[in-house]
Amino acid sequence: MKSLLYLNKYLYKYRVRLLSGLVFVALYAWLKSYSVEYVKEGVDWITGNVSQAHGFEPAATWHIVKLTIMFALLTIVSGVFLFLTRQTIIVTSRLIEFDLKNEVFEHYQKLDLAFYKRNNTGDLMNRISEDVGQVRNYLGPAIMYTTNTICIVTFTLIFMIKINLVYTLYVFSPLPVLYFSVYYISSLINNRSTVAKQQLSVIFSKAQESFSGIRVIKSYMLEKTLSKDFEEQCLDYKKKNMVLVNADALFQPFLMFLIGVSLVLIIYVGGRQMLQGKVTSGDVLAFVLYVNYLTMPVASVGWITSLVQRAAASQTRINEFLHTEPTVKSNNENAVEVEGEIEFSNVTFVYPDTGIKALNDVSFKVNKEESLGIVGRTGSGKSTIAQLICRLYDTTSGIIWVDGKKIRDISLSSLRSRVGYVPQEVFLFSDSIAANISFSTDGDKDDLRKRVEQSAKDAAIYDNIMEFKDGFDTLVGERGVTLSGGQKQRVSIARAMLKAPNILVLDDCLSAVDTNTEQEILFNLQRYMQGRTTIIISHRVSSVKMCDKVLVLENGEVAEYGTHDELMTARSHYYDMYELQLAEELQSDKING
Repeated sequence: MKSLLYLNKYLYKYRVRLLSGLVFVALYAWLKSYSVEYVKEGVDWITGNVSQAHGFEPAATWHIVKLTIMFALLTIVSGVFLFLTRQTIIVTSRLIEFDLKNEVFEHYQKLDLAFYKRNNTGDLMNRISEDVGQVRNYLGPAIMYTTNTICIVTFTLIFMIKINLVYTLYVFSPLPVLYFSVYYISSLINNRSTVAKQQLSVIFSKAQESFSGIRVIKSYMLEKTLSKDFEEQCLDYKKKNMVLVNADALFQPFLMFLIGVSLVLIIYVGGRQMLQGKVTSGDVLAFVLYVNYLTMPVASVGWITSLVQRAAASQTRINEFLHTEPTVKSNNENAVEVEGEIEFSNVTFVYPDTGIKALNDVSFKVNKEESLGIVGRTGSGKSTIAQLICRLYDTTSGIIWVDGKKIRDISLSSLRSRVGYVPQEVFLFSDSIAANISFSTDGDKDDLRKRVEQSAKDAAIYDNIMEFKDGFDTLVGERGVTLSGGQKQRVSIARAMLKAPNILVLDDCLSAVDTNTEQEILFNLQRYMQGRTTIIISHRVSSVKMCDKVLVLENGEVAEYGTHDELMTARSHYYDMYELQLAEELQSDKING
């Protein structure tokens, strides 16, 4: 239950609405219990004033009518308060659900890449949807019915004691058994609910991976295999959920049995006390009605306990993420203008999730408005440098300087707002091409559209877009599935260009385009790179030879550093790469030629 204490801030936020609902619950319960007094009085009046010879006297008849009207009015008014209860407490639960989902989503946005590598998408989705839904059941129905149960039991007990204390004790004698059974079964529900939730996250993850990788699945003809695997996971979930349901199912019949015992005691004890003249027939009927009123609240104890235990298990899972602090965060929230000078000073980086050392004592400097090309074999640490410049990770050791300041002393918003980053793994949103290009840019609609088109031309994707039926309004599908790899890369480049950043980082974003398209993009880039710091990462020497400086990485270390001409003269790693790729291009041209 401690995990649910996290929600107290929301309960305080909506305290007026919530307290109003609790007052309405109390009024509803009091009126419902008090209305039995009129039934009791009416029965006693009938039994005390009826004449065997002449039936009811007119005065008695009118009194019964008045009692009936009062009972009906109290019933109607109590129904109004019940309606107001739902309009306050249940609505409050929906408002808190809205706030909690937004809080979880906002917290997801703050967490770093290492977090997303440790956790799969299906589990993240399950916690923000299914788990938050279970928590809402605690905030709404559980609170409402718990309060209703407490009030009904309290007021009913008061009125029953008022009639006859001994009689009441007989009726409530099964309660200790109820208490211990609720305690035992609720612990079972809590444990089994947690296990079921974990398995549901596995199902979410399996489904998400299958949908995302559907092209690979189809190409390898693995539909039946994955369907069988998914079915096994669902069967496992069903098995674990059935264990939970079985524990939950113990409540209802057991509670109904205890209520039945109470009714038997009412009839037996009430009959004996009527014979002794200690209670009236109205008293016995009142006790029957009170126990009837108690049936739903007491029977709901098991359901309420189940809701609370499931909510506690869900909130525990939610808290795990909400209490996770990002390892990359702003040490200084003051806004600064990032101009573009970058320097790596003895930087070493080890990926926290795998322990792989990607960079070892790397040092280099890029002056403001200069360009740097980074080349190297696969796994040499090229993409790691790009991620460190964007501060998606922090260095393990060493310092990165930006405009003479430590990168950790620059607010993340100031840094990332001035960096245009095209990652190696291109990601497009399920939206139009225009929306994807203008993703991080605002402005006048007509002016923005012109800028989008110009960026598309600079990225050599404009002609391809205009070939589509809907042009820039073409929907690209989830992850840009309707576009080719090269088209997705160029749309992503156009997005970065439109941002007009002071620092442009292109991480091997020309790997999926042909040589002619690459040269067209590079030609446009030469004009675009004027006045901004540019980092071009590539495995092709042709993509970086126009840069002011070239950095060659080998196993995470700096193998060479200098201009294109200097490195060619040195005839080392860079020269070998250039000659090898030139020979491959000539061979390819000869085959195609």
